[in-house]
Amino acid sequence: MAVQKLYAGAKLRELRGRLSLTQKDFAQKLGVSLPYLNQMENNNRPVSTAVVLGLAQEFGFDVTELQAGDEARLVSDMREAMADPVLTGAAPALADLRLVAANAPAIARAFLDLHTAYRQTHERLASLDEALGREDARLQPSSWEEVRDFFHYCDNYIDAVDRSAERLAGQRRPDETVQQALHRAFQAQDVRVVFVDTPTIRHYDAAQKTLTISRDAHPATQNFQMLLQLALLTQGKLLDATLDLARFQSPEARNIARIGLANYFAGAALMPYEQFLETAQRERHDLEVLATKFGASIEQVAHRLSTLQRPGAKGIPFFFVRVDQAGTITKRHSATTLQFARFGGACPLWNMHQAFETPGQFLRQLAETPDGARYFCLARDVSKSGGSYHAPTRRYAIGLGCEVRHAPALVYADHMDIAAADAYAPIGISCRICERRNCHQRSVPPLERQLRVDPDTRGVLPYQLD
Repeated sequence: MAVQKLYAGAKLRELRGRLSLTQKDFAQKLGVSLPYLNQMENNNRPVSTAVVLGLAQEFGFDVTELQAGDEARLVSDMREAMADPVLTGAAPALADLRLVAANAPAIARAFLDLHTAYRQTHERLASLDEALGREDARLQPSSWEEVRDFFHYCDNYIDAVDRSAERLAGQRRPDETVQQALHRAFQAQDVRVVFVDTPTIRHYDAAQKTLTISRDAHPATQNFQMLLQLALLTQGKLLDATLDLARFQSPEARNIARIGLANYFAGAALMPYEQFLETAQRERHDLEVLATKFGASIEQVAHRLSTLQRPGAKGIPFFFVRVDQAGTITKRHSATTLQFARFGGACPLWNMHQAFETPGQFLRQLAETPDGARYFCLARDVSKSGGSYHAPTRRYAIGLGCEVRHAPALVYADHMDIAAADAYAPIGISCRICERRNCHQRSVPPLERQLRVDPDTRGVLPYQLD
Protein backbone atom coordinates (compact mmCIF):
# COMPACT_ATOMS: atom_id res chain seq x y z
CA MET A 1 0.00 0.00 0.00
CA ALA A 2 1.37 3.41 -0.96
CA VAL A 3 2.21 5.72 1.91
CA GLN A 4 0.08 8.88 1.87
CA LYS A 5 2.19 12.03 1.72
CA LEU A 6 1.55 14.63 4.39
CA TYR A 7 1.03 18.22 3.28
CA ALA A 8 0.55 20.59 6.21
CA GLY A 9 1.81 23.99 5.10
CA ALA A 10 -0.89 25.96 6.91
CA LYS A 11 -0.17 24.15 10.17
CA LEU A 12 3.57 24.83 9.86
CA ARG A 13 2.94 28.52 9.22
CA GLU A 14 0.51 28.68 12.15
CA LEU A 15 3.02 27.04 14.52
CA ARG A 16 5.85 29.31 13.38
CA GLY A 17 3.61 32.33 13.92
CA ARG A 18 2.73 31.21 17.46
CA LEU A 19 6.45 30.84 18.21
CA SER A 20 7.25 34.25 16.65
CA LEU A 21 10.06 32.72 14.60
CA THR A 22 11.32 33.77 11.20
CA GLN A 23 11.48 31.16 8.47
CA LYS A 24 15.28 31.14 8.82
CA ASP A 25 15.19 30.49 12.59
CA PHE A 26 12.44 27.92 12.24
CA ALA A 27 14.38 26.08 9.53
CA GLN A 28 17.51 26.01 11.67
CA LYS A 29 15.69 24.54 14.66
CA LEU A 30 14.15 21.86 12.44
CA GLY A 31 17.49 21.11 10.77
CA VAL A 32 16.34 21.85 7.21
CA SER A 33 17.29 24.43 4.61
CA LEU A 34 15.33 27.66 4.22
CA PRO A 35 14.16 26.81 0.65
CA TYR A 36 13.01 23.38 1.81
CA LEU A 37 10.95 24.90 4.67
CA ASN A 38 9.50 27.44 2.27
CA GLN A 39 8.37 24.66 -0.07
CA MET A 40 6.78 22.72 2.79
CA GLU A 41 4.95 25.80 4.08
CA ASN A 42 3.51 26.37 0.61
CA ASN A 43 2.57 22.69 0.16
CA ASN A 44 4.97 22.29 -2.73
CA ARG A 45 6.66 19.46 -0.84
CA PRO A 46 5.31 17.06 1.79
CA VAL A 47 6.43 17.26 5.40
CA SER A 48 9.35 14.86 5.84
CA THR A 49 9.73 12.33 8.65
CA ALA A 50 12.73 14.27 9.97
CA VAL A 51 10.64 17.43 10.27
CA VAL A 52 7.83 15.56 12.03
CA LEU A 53 10.36 14.27 14.57
CA GLY A 54 11.87 17.75 14.90
CA LEU A 55 8.46 19.27 15.63
CA ALA A 56 7.88 16.75 18.41
CA GLN A 57 11.36 16.90 19.94
CA GLU A 58 12.20 20.58 19.55
CA PHE A 59 8.77 22.12 20.24
CA GLY A 60 6.76 19.33 21.92
CA PHE A 61 4.23 19.63 19.09
CA ASP A 62 1.51 16.96 18.90
CA VAL A 63 2.18 15.75 15.37
CA THR A 64 -1.30 14.23 15.09
CA GLU A 65 -2.54 17.81 14.70
CA LEU A 66 -0.81 17.98 11.34
CA GLN A 67 -3.54 15.79 9.90
CA ALA A 68 -6.37 17.29 11.95
CA GLY A 69 -6.96 20.97 11.29
CA ASP A 70 -9.79 22.54 9.38
CA GLU A 71 -9.13 21.39 5.82
CA ALA A 72 -11.90 18.76 5.57
CA ARG A 73 -14.41 21.13 7.19
CA LEU A 74 -13.45 24.01 4.93
CA VAL A 75 -13.69 21.87 1.79
CA SER A 76 -17.12 20.57 2.80
CA ASP A 77 -18.40 24.03 3.71
CA MET A 78 -17.06 25.59 0.50
CA ARG A 79 -18.68 22.89 -1.61
CA GLU A 80 -22.00 23.59 0.05
CA ALA A 81 -21.62 27.35 -0.45
CA MET A 82 -20.66 26.80 -4.10
CA ALA A 83 -23.91 24.88 -4.53
CA ASP A 84 -25.86 28.12 -4.01
CA PRO A 85 -27.88 28.77 -7.21
CA VAL A 86 -26.65 32.39 -7.22
CA LEU A 87 -23.25 31.09 -8.36
CA THR A 88 -24.10 30.32 -11.96
CA GLY A 89 -20.59 29.77 -13.29
CA ALA A 90 -18.74 26.49 -13.54
CA ALA A 91 -18.15 24.99 -10.12
CA PRO A 92 -14.50 24.79 -9.01
CA ALA A 93 -13.03 21.31 -9.09
CA LEU A 94 -12.77 19.52 -5.78
CA ALA A 95 -8.99 19.52 -6.14
CA ASP A 96 -9.00 23.33 -6.39
CA LEU A 97 -11.10 23.65 -3.23
CA ARG A 98 -8.66 21.41 -1.41
CA LEU A 99 -5.78 23.59 -2.54
CA VAL A 100 -7.51 26.70 -1.20
CA ALA A 101 -8.32 25.02 2.13
CA ALA A 102 -4.76 23.75 2.51
CA ASN A 103 -2.83 26.80 1.30
CA ALA A 104 -5.11 29.74 2.11
CA PRO A 105 -7.53 28.78 4.91
CA ALA A 106 -8.03 32.44 5.86
CA ILE A 107 -9.32 33.20 2.36
CA ALA A 108 -11.60 30.15 2.53
CA ARG A 109 -13.10 31.38 5.80
CA ALA A 110 -13.51 34.88 4.40
CA PHE A 111 -15.41 33.43 1.43
CA LEU A 112 -17.65 31.45 3.80
CA ASP A 113 -18.29 34.56 5.90
CA LEU A 114 -19.19 36.47 2.75
CA HIS A 115 -21.58 33.74 1.59
CA THR A 116 -23.19 33.57 5.02
CA ALA A 117 -23.69 37.36 5.00
CA TYR A 118 -25.22 37.15 1.51
CA ARG A 119 -27.55 34.34 2.54
CA GLN A 120 -28.72 36.21 5.63
CA THR A 121 -29.23 39.40 3.61
CA HIS A 122 -31.22 37.49 1.01
CA GLU A 123 -33.46 35.95 3.67
CA ARG A 124 -34.00 39.30 5.31
CA LEU A 125 -34.90 40.98 2.04
CA ALA A 126 -37.32 38.16 1.26
CA SER A 127 -39.33 39.26 4.28
CA LEU A 128 -38.91 42.98 3.61
CA ASP A 129 -42.63 43.67 3.83
CA GLU A 130 -42.61 42.49 7.41
CA ALA A 131 -39.40 44.31 8.24
CA LEU A 132 -40.28 47.71 6.80
CA GLY A 133 -41.03 50.31 9.41
CA ARG A 134 -39.54 48.35 12.28
CA GLU A 135 -36.88 50.03 14.35
CA ASP A 136 -34.72 46.91 14.27
CA ALA A 137 -35.03 46.46 10.50
CA ARG A 138 -31.31 46.36 9.87
CA LEU A 139 -29.19 43.59 8.43
CA GLN A 140 -27.12 41.74 10.99
CA PRO A 141 -25.01 38.61 10.96
CA SER A 142 -26.61 35.67 12.75
CA SER A 143 -25.08 35.55 16.20
CA TRP A 144 -26.21 31.96 16.67
CA GLU A 145 -24.48 30.77 13.49
CA GLU A 146 -21.33 32.72 14.34
CA VAL A 147 -21.06 30.91 17.67
CA ARG A 148 -21.88 27.56 16.08
CA ASP A 149 -19.01 28.01 13.63
CA PHE A 150 -16.65 29.02 16.46
CA PHE A 151 -17.11 25.64 18.17
CA HIS A 152 -17.15 23.86 14.80
CA TYR A 153 -13.72 25.13 13.80
CA CYS A 154 -11.99 24.57 17.14
CA ASP A 155 -12.76 20.83 17.08
CA ASN A 156 -15.31 21.39 19.85
CA TYR A 157 -12.42 21.06 22.30
CA ILE A 158 -11.45 24.09 24.40
CA ASP A 159 -8.30 23.04 26.25
CA ALA A 160 -8.12 25.71 28.97
CA VAL A 161 -11.81 25.37 29.85
CA ASP A 162 -11.63 21.56 29.77
CA ARG A 163 -8.64 21.41 32.12
CA SER A 164 -10.15 23.93 34.53
CA ALA A 165 -13.32 21.83 34.72
CA GLU A 166 -11.22 18.73 35.31
CA ARG A 167 -9.47 20.45 38.23
CA LEU A 168 -12.84 21.33 39.76
CA ALA A 169 -13.99 17.71 39.44
CA GLY A 170 -10.79 16.62 41.18
CA GLN A 171 -11.83 18.55 44.29
CA ARG A 172 -14.78 16.22 44.90
CA ARG A 173 -14.31 14.12 48.03
CA PRO A 174 -14.41 10.31 47.77
CA ASP A 175 -17.58 10.03 49.88
CA GLU A 176 -19.50 12.84 48.12
CA THR A 177 -22.17 12.68 45.48
CA VAL A 178 -22.03 15.21 42.65
CA GLN A 179 -24.79 17.30 44.23
CA GLN A 180 -23.12 17.26 47.63
CA ALA A 181 -19.89 18.50 46.08
CA LEU A 182 -21.81 21.20 44.23
CA HIS A 183 -23.59 22.38 47.38
CA ARG A 184 -20.20 22.67 49.06
CA ALA A 185 -18.85 24.67 46.12
CA PHE A 186 -21.81 27.05 46.21
CA GLN A 187 -21.46 27.48 49.96
CA ALA A 188 -17.90 28.64 49.35
CA GLN A 189 -19.41 31.34 47.11
CA ASP A 190 -22.07 32.22 49.74
CA VAL A 191 -24.75 31.11 47.30
CA ARG A 192 -27.86 29.32 48.53
CA VAL A 193 -29.31 26.54 46.34
CA VAL A 194 -33.02 25.75 46.56
CA PHE A 195 -35.17 23.24 44.67
CA VAL A 196 -38.74 24.34 43.96
CA ASP A 197 -41.69 23.43 41.75
CA THR A 198 -41.22 25.73 38.79
CA PRO A 199 -41.21 25.40 35.00
CA THR A 200 -37.99 27.44 34.90
CA ILE A 201 -35.14 24.94 35.05
CA ARG A 202 -32.56 27.34 36.51
CA HIS A 203 -32.68 30.91 37.82
CA TYR A 204 -29.98 32.83 39.65
CA ASP A 205 -30.84 35.88 41.71
CA ALA A 206 -27.57 37.81 42.01
CA ALA A 207 -28.95 40.27 44.55
CA GLN A 208 -30.13 37.52 46.91
CA LYS A 209 -27.28 35.16 45.90
CA THR A 210 -29.84 32.39 45.47
CA LEU A 211 -29.84 29.69 42.80
CA THR A 212 -33.25 28.16 42.12
CA ILE A 213 -33.40 24.76 40.40
CA SER A 214 -36.57 23.06 39.20
CA ARG A 215 -37.45 20.07 41.33
CA ASP A 216 -39.17 18.49 38.30
CA ALA A 217 -35.99 18.44 36.20
CA HIS A 218 -34.12 15.17 35.77
CA PRO A 219 -31.23 14.78 38.26
CA ALA A 220 -28.71 14.81 35.40
CA THR A 221 -30.20 18.11 34.21
CA GLN A 222 -30.14 19.52 37.75
CA ASN A 223 -26.44 18.68 38.15
CA PHE A 224 -25.60 20.07 34.73
CA GLN A 225 -27.42 23.35 35.35
CA MET A 226 -25.77 23.78 38.73
CA LEU A 227 -22.33 23.26 37.15
CA LEU A 228 -23.21 25.73 34.40
CA GLN A 229 -24.11 28.39 36.96
CA LEU A 230 -20.95 27.62 38.94
CA ALA A 231 -18.93 28.21 35.79
CA LEU A 232 -20.57 31.60 35.27
CA LEU A 233 -19.84 32.54 38.88
CA THR A 234 -16.27 31.28 39.24
CA GLN A 235 -14.75 31.09 35.75
CA GLY A 236 -15.40 34.62 34.51
CA LYS A 237 -11.77 35.50 33.71
CA LEU A 238 -11.19 32.25 31.85
CA LEU A 239 -14.39 32.61 29.85
CA ASP A 240 -13.59 36.24 28.99
CA ALA A 241 -10.06 35.36 27.86
CA THR A 242 -11.44 32.66 25.55
CA LEU A 243 -14.11 35.00 24.20
CA ASP A 244 -11.51 37.73 23.56
CA LEU A 245 -9.57 35.33 21.33
CA ALA A 246 -12.72 34.49 19.35
CA ARG A 247 -13.38 38.17 18.42
CA PHE A 248 -17.12 37.88 17.92
CA GLN A 249 -18.78 40.55 15.79
CA SER A 250 -21.59 41.42 18.18
CA PRO A 251 -22.35 41.50 21.91
CA GLU A 252 -25.16 39.02 21.26
CA ALA A 253 -22.73 36.47 19.78
CA ARG A 254 -20.35 36.95 22.70
CA ASN A 255 -23.17 36.41 25.20
CA ILE A 256 -24.36 33.27 23.40
CA ALA A 257 -20.78 31.97 23.30
CA ARG A 258 -20.37 32.63 27.02
CA ILE A 259 -23.34 30.35 27.71
CA GLY A 260 -21.87 27.84 25.27
CA LEU A 261 -18.54 27.85 27.11
CA ALA A 262 -20.32 27.51 30.44
CA ASN A 263 -22.19 24.53 29.00
CA TYR A 264 -18.87 23.10 27.86
CA PHE A 265 -17.41 23.58 31.34
CA ALA A 266 -20.42 21.86 32.91
CA GLY A 267 -20.08 18.81 30.68
CA ALA A 268 -16.33 18.62 31.23
CA ALA A 269 -16.73 18.90 35.03
CA LEU A 270 -19.50 16.30 35.12
CA MET A 271 -17.37 13.97 32.95
CA PRO A 272 -13.71 14.91 33.64
CA TYR A 273 -11.46 14.18 30.68
CA GLU A 274 -8.98 11.52 31.83
CA GLN A 275 -11.45 9.63 34.00
CA PHE A 276 -14.17 9.75 31.36
CA LEU A 277 -11.85 8.69 28.53
CA GLU A 278 -10.50 5.75 30.55
CA THR A 279 -13.99 4.63 31.55
CA ALA A 280 -15.34 5.02 28.00
CA GLN A 281 -12.57 2.84 26.63
CA ARG A 282 -13.01 0.22 29.34
CA GLU A 283 -16.80 0.08 28.88
CA ARG A 284 -16.46 0.11 25.09
CA HIS A 285 -18.35 3.40 24.82
CA ASP A 286 -21.62 2.06 26.20
CA LEU A 287 -23.66 5.26 26.53
CA GLU A 288 -26.08 3.87 29.12
CA VAL A 289 -23.27 2.60 31.37
CA LEU A 290 -21.43 5.92 31.09
CA ALA A 291 -24.61 7.87 31.83
CA THR A 292 -25.14 5.86 35.02
CA LYS A 293 -21.53 6.09 36.19
CA PHE A 294 -21.26 9.86 35.68
CA GLY A 295 -24.81 10.90 36.52
CA ALA A 296 -25.36 12.32 33.04
CA SER A 297 -27.95 11.97 30.30
CA ILE A 298 -27.49 9.93 27.12
CA GLU A 299 -27.23 13.12 25.08
CA GLN A 300 -24.65 14.64 27.45
CA VAL A 301 -22.53 11.49 27.23
CA ALA A 302 -22.74 11.34 23.42
CA HIS A 303 -21.77 14.99 23.11
CA ARG A 304 -18.88 14.57 25.54
CA LEU A 305 -17.52 11.64 23.52
CA SER A 306 -17.25 13.95 20.51
CA THR A 307 -15.03 16.39 22.45
CA LEU A 308 -12.27 13.96 23.46
CA GLN A 309 -9.63 15.54 21.25
CA ARG A 310 -7.00 16.63 23.78
CA PRO A 311 -3.55 16.69 22.12
CA GLY A 312 -1.58 13.66 23.24
CA ALA A 313 -4.60 11.92 24.77
CA LYS A 314 -7.23 11.74 22.06
CA GLY A 315 -10.19 9.40 22.10
CA ILE A 316 -11.98 7.98 19.09
CA PRO A 317 -12.82 10.76 16.62
CA PHE A 318 -16.62 10.81 16.77
CA PHE A 319 -19.19 12.88 14.99
CA PHE A 320 -22.19 14.05 16.99
CA VAL A 321 -25.37 15.56 15.59
CA ARG A 322 -28.84 16.37 16.88
CA VAL A 323 -31.90 16.91 14.69
CA ASP A 324 -35.45 17.98 15.43
CA GLN A 325 -38.57 16.31 14.07
CA ALA A 326 -38.44 18.47 10.95
CA GLY A 327 -34.97 17.11 10.18
CA THR A 328 -33.22 20.40 10.94
CA ILE A 329 -29.77 20.06 12.47
CA THR A 330 -29.72 21.82 15.85
CA LYS A 331 -26.29 20.63 16.98
CA ARG A 332 -23.42 19.37 14.88
CA HIS A 333 -19.81 18.49 15.37
CA SER A 334 -17.42 16.16 13.61
CA ALA A 335 -13.92 15.14 14.62
CA THR A 336 -14.01 12.72 11.65
CA THR A 337 -13.68 13.33 7.92
CA LEU A 338 -17.49 13.34 7.75
CA GLN A 339 -18.91 16.86 7.73
CA PHE A 340 -22.47 18.16 7.99
CA ALA A 341 -24.36 20.67 5.91
CA ARG A 342 -24.09 24.17 7.35
CA PHE A 343 -27.70 24.95 6.44
CA GLY A 344 -30.78 22.75 6.25
CA GLY A 345 -31.19 19.16 7.35
CA ALA A 346 -29.29 15.91 7.38
CA CYS A 347 -29.45 13.23 4.69
CA PRO A 348 -32.85 11.47 4.93
CA LEU A 349 -31.16 8.09 4.47
CA TRP A 350 -29.43 8.47 7.82
CA ASN A 351 -30.88 6.33 10.61
CA MET A 352 -31.37 9.39 12.86
CA HIS A 353 -34.70 10.12 11.19
CA GLN A 354 -35.96 6.59 11.96
CA ALA A 355 -35.15 7.06 15.66
CA PHE A 356 -38.38 9.04 16.13
CA GLU A 357 -40.30 5.90 15.12
CA THR A 358 -38.57 3.68 17.70
CA PRO A 359 -38.44 5.63 20.98
CA GLY A 360 -36.04 4.35 23.62
CA GLN A 361 -34.08 2.15 21.22
CA PHE A 362 -30.59 2.44 19.79
CA LEU A 363 -30.48 2.11 16.01
CA ARG A 364 -27.28 0.89 14.36
CA GLN A 365 -26.23 1.61 10.81
CA LEU A 366 -23.26 1.04 8.55
CA ALA A 367 -23.05 3.89 6.09
CA GLU A 368 -20.90 4.92 3.15
CA THR A 369 -20.49 8.44 1.77
CA PRO A 370 -19.98 9.17 -1.95
CA ASP A 371 -16.20 9.47 -1.45
CA GLY A 372 -16.08 5.82 -0.34
CA ALA A 373 -15.52 6.53 3.36
CA ARG A 374 -17.37 4.14 5.67
CA TYR A 375 -18.84 4.87 9.07
CA PHE A 376 -20.55 3.17 11.96
CA CYS A 377 -23.59 5.23 13.00
CA LEU A 378 -25.69 5.08 16.15
CA ALA A 379 -28.99 6.92 16.62
CA ARG A 380 -31.56 7.31 19.37
CA ASP A 381 -34.49 9.58 20.13
CA VAL A 382 -34.25 12.01 23.06
CA SER A 383 -37.40 13.33 24.74
CA LYS A 384 -37.29 16.26 27.14
CA SER A 385 -40.42 16.50 29.25
CA GLY A 386 -41.81 19.86 30.25
CA GLY A 387 -42.42 18.55 33.77
CA SER A 388 -46.20 18.30 33.69
CA TYR A 389 -49.04 16.80 31.67
CA HIS A 390 -49.92 20.05 29.89
CA ALA A 391 -46.32 21.13 29.32
CA PRO A 392 -44.96 20.43 25.82
CA THR A 393 -42.41 17.66 25.32
CA ARG A 394 -39.42 18.45 23.14
CA ARG A 395 -38.29 15.59 20.93
CA TYR A 396 -34.97 15.23 19.17
CA ALA A 397 -32.88 12.48 17.66
CA ILE A 398 -29.15 12.27 18.28
CA GLY A 399 -26.56 10.60 16.11
CA LEU A 400 -23.11 9.43 17.14
CA GLY A 401 -20.63 7.75 14.83
CA CYS A 402 -17.07 7.10 13.81
CA GLU A 403 -15.06 5.69 10.94
CA VAL A 404 -15.76 1.99 10.66
CA ARG A 405 -12.17 1.08 11.53
CA HIS A 406 -12.95 2.17 15.11
CA ALA A 407 -16.18 0.12 15.29
CA PRO A 408 -14.66 -2.85 17.20
CA ALA A 409 -14.07 -0.49 20.14
CA LEU A 410 -17.84 0.13 20.41
CA VAL A 411 -20.14 -2.35 22.11
CA TYR A 412 -22.89 -1.39 19.67
CA ALA A 413 -20.98 -2.81 16.71
CA ASP A 414 -20.91 -6.34 18.11
CA HIS A 415 -22.19 -9.01 15.70
CA MET A 416 -22.29 -6.60 12.73
CA ASP A 417 -20.61 -7.75 9.53
CA ILE A 418 -18.52 -4.65 8.86
CA ALA A 419 -16.65 -6.46 6.08
CA ALA A 420 -19.76 -6.98 3.93
CA ALA A 421 -19.88 -4.37 1.17
CA ASP A 422 -23.66 -4.62 0.78
CA ALA A 423 -24.20 -3.87 4.49
CA TYR A 424 -23.47 -0.16 4.00
CA ALA A 425 -26.28 2.32 3.35
CA PRO A 426 -25.42 5.01 0.77
CA ILE A 427 -25.72 8.31 2.63
CA GLY A 428 -24.72 11.85 1.67
CA ILE A 429 -24.21 15.26 3.20
CA SER A 430 -26.35 17.65 1.18
CA CYS A 431 -28.24 16.93 -2.02
CA ARG A 432 -26.58 19.83 -3.83
CA ILE A 433 -23.11 18.36 -3.29
CA CYS A 434 -24.03 14.66 -3.28
CA GLU A 435 -23.01 12.92 -6.50
CA ARG A 436 -25.20 9.83 -6.22
CA ARG A 437 -27.12 9.38 -9.47
CA ASN A 438 -30.20 7.37 -8.48
CA CYS A 439 -30.95 8.31 -4.88
CA HIS A 440 -34.69 7.91 -4.36
CA GLN A 441 -34.64 10.62 -1.66
CA ARG A 442 -32.87 13.31 -3.70
CA SER A 443 -34.60 16.70 -3.33
CA VAL A 444 -32.56 18.86 -5.73
CA PRO A 445 -30.00 18.11 -8.47
CA PRO A 446 -26.31 18.05 -7.59
CA LEU A 447 -24.21 21.07 -8.42
CA GLU A 448 -21.50 19.36 -10.46
CA ARG A 449 -23.69 17.32 -12.84
CA GLN A 450 -25.42 18.25 -16.08
CA LEU A 451 -29.10 17.29 -16.32
CA ARG A 452 -30.89 15.49 -19.12
CA VAL A 453 -34.68 15.69 -19.19
CA ASP A 454 -36.58 13.20 -21.35
CA PRO A 455 -40.35 13.91 -21.40
CA ASP A 456 -41.00 10.32 -22.53
CA THR A 457 -39.07 8.65 -19.71
CA ARG A 458 -39.48 8.74 -15.95
CA GLY A 459 -37.17 6.89 -13.60
CA VAL A 460 -36.50 7.35 -9.92
CA LEU A 461 -35.89 11.05 -10.63
CA PRO A 462 -37.67 13.31 -13.18
CA TYR A 463 -34.25 13.92 -14.78
CA GLN A 464 -31.08 12.02 -15.53
CA LEU A 465 -27.56 12.96 -14.52
CA ASP A 466 -24.63 12.94 -16.93
